[in-house]
Amino acid sequence: MRSLIFSVVILAAATAASAQQWEFGAVGGGSLLSDVPVSGPAGKATAGFAPGAAFGAFFGENLYPHWTGEVRYEYLQSDLRLSSGGQTATFTGGAHAVHFDILYHTNRKESRTQFFASLGGGAKVFEGTGAPQAYQPLSQFGYFTKAQDVKPMVSVGGGLTYQLAPRIFLRAEIRDFLTAFPTQLITPAPGMKFGSLLNDIVPLVGITYIH
Repeated sequence: MRSLIFSVVILAAATAASAQQWEFGAVGGGSLLSDVPVSGPAGKATAGFAPGAAFGAFFGENLYPHWTGEVRYEYLQSDLRLSSGGQTATFTGGAHAVHFDILYHTNRKESRTQFFASLGGGAKVFEGTGAPQAYQPLSQFGYFTKAQDVKPMVSVGGGLTYQLAPRIFLRAEIRDFLTAFPTQLITPAPGMKFGSLLNDIVPLVGITYIH
């Protein structure tokens, strides 16, 4: 899976470099995921992921005065967790997001400050990387698994860029990555039902270079 992600990023770089006007950048920030409700014979709980760091890179082509197309990759450090009655069980994990977004800029490309909105889609690869244990707290609600779970993803967001130098921009944005809940990583215990939609709010700040 990691070799596939690397190949996608390299292909995006080659595509962007062949365009008349292209840009690339790096971003960093945080990953803030929602929990989903858990209910069934064992009672009620929540399942989800702890907040963590986020890092990414993107390549884009300025298609028209107000439009940009971007291929993006983000790594999201997000430990798995189950919570109920003041008790929390955790398991080491993370995720890889690969997606293509279309950005609409409110101002033309030559403007020093540009606000933008984005919409796109791709895939998010959830990973459970912890060591399985003979006894897991809150196992009456669900089980942590050392595995991967690939989910289709919708990416929505917005932000702004501010020109620092002739070809360099400061970029600040916030995104919401929407996926189905990865039940191969946190598997419901028999008779338990998990919520289905997971939101990952990702605020990011970075630098963009335009050529």
